[in-house]
Amino acid sequence: MHPTSHDLPKASRAAMVALLNANLATTLDLALQAKYAHWNVKGPSFIALHELFDQVHTAAMTMADTMAERVTALGGTAGGTARIVAASSALKEYRLKAAGGAEHVKALAAAIAGLAKPVRNAIDAAAQAGDAGTSDLFTGASRELDKLLWLVEAHG
Repeated sequence: MHPTSHDLPKASRAAMVALLNANLATTLDLALQAKYAHWNVKGPSFIALHELFDQVHTAAMTMADTMAERVTALGGTAGGTARIVAASSALKEYRLKAAGGAEHVKALAAAIAGLAKPVRNAIDAAAQAGDAGTSDLFTGASRELDKLLWLVEAHG
């Protein structure tokens, strides 16, 4: 942990940094999976899905940036390298053979849901640690993931 004047106890900050970094890795994985779907979708709904998957990517990158900045605000180091993401993400590997829109919708919906559950769990964990700021961050991410899941599943 880096020195900071933040008044949250060091042990709580360290626990939040670990929680944030775990979700950061999974969020970055979601962003990459969304971009993969964006690049590779085929079929009659191409343009709608191409644009929607890019929206998911952008939202995931915004969430990841917010998580990473919170990590550093708490005195931690944000773990966002490709190797860290690959080793730490809670998501399953994306279905690389997916091609049609319906296949990508199903795969990306599973990835969004795969991040939404640990994010919801993190809301309570942060609140129990006395970190309302991190809890609020995860609450906002949860709302955004629910919206993205709804938008993607609407195409299924």
